[in-house]
Amino acid sequence: MKPKVALLVSTYNWPEALNLLFKSLVRQSELPDEFLIADDGSKPETTELINGFRKQTDMEIVHVWHEDEGFKRSEILNKTIAKSKADYIIQTDGDCILHEHFIKDHKAFAKRGLYLFGSRVNILEEYRDELFETENITFNIFSKGIKNRTRTLHIPLLSNFYAPQTELSKKLRGCNVSFWRDDFKNVNGYNEAMTGWGREDSELITRMMNNGVVGRRLRYRGIVYHIWHKTSSKSNLNINDAIQEKAKNDNLRWCPNGIDKYL
Repeated sequence: MKPKVALLVSTYNWPEALNLLFKSLVRQSELPDEFLIADDGSKPETTELINGFRKQTDMEIVHVWHEDEGFKRSEILNKTIAKSKADYIIQTDGDCILHEHFIKDHKAFAKRGLYLFGSRVNILEEYRDELFETENITFNIFSKGIKNRTRTLHIPLLSNFYAPQTELSKKLRGCNVSFWRDDFKNVNGYNEAMTGWGREDSELITRMMNNGVVGRRLRYRGIVYHIWHKTSSKSNLNINDAIQEKAKNDNLRWCPNGIDKYL
């Protein structure tokens, strides 16, 4: 029996960007079985967009929302994954556009005891207005308005040369990662002690690696295009850094404030 696969998207008050993600989702070469939207307190415009999208697809859509009480991405991701029926989670953010084989690429390398992280191409600030005006969702190495151009290259054969890693990669980004839901639950998911921007994804993966899960980079596959935006406040970054360092130094596999309270 094939595992059930979910696409998980976190979003906050940017329906224009989320609309482009929706457009890139419907043109996927392989669709997910479940579409999870973790909404960190967006205004009604986002719900209206999601309800409109429901009418365009037969995908099972789970929209989980909570009150806007600041940056609580870890909490809303835990709440949303707790609602999922999927075996495997492919995670991105609502400010990203998916390459047409994004889902297929992650599924192709999904193996027990392994998490995956793919490439992120950055869409530049000066191209953003034109991006939303044209609703462009297709990019290649020659496209205007992007940097990290070589990351647009989709060459599946070359992906085979990247071996699993037992060290946390600096290239890991929460907007392009996938993992087994059981591996996530076995470390109690995201650490909700981490509020504000920064390190919540790498701290989670640190505990998963401490628990025996290894990572593999999806180079030349599993590509997302990240839309430029102003960075969220980093006022809690030092606190989050310390939490991640403790997880690493103390070989922690579990966080006390995680997903278990929603299960």
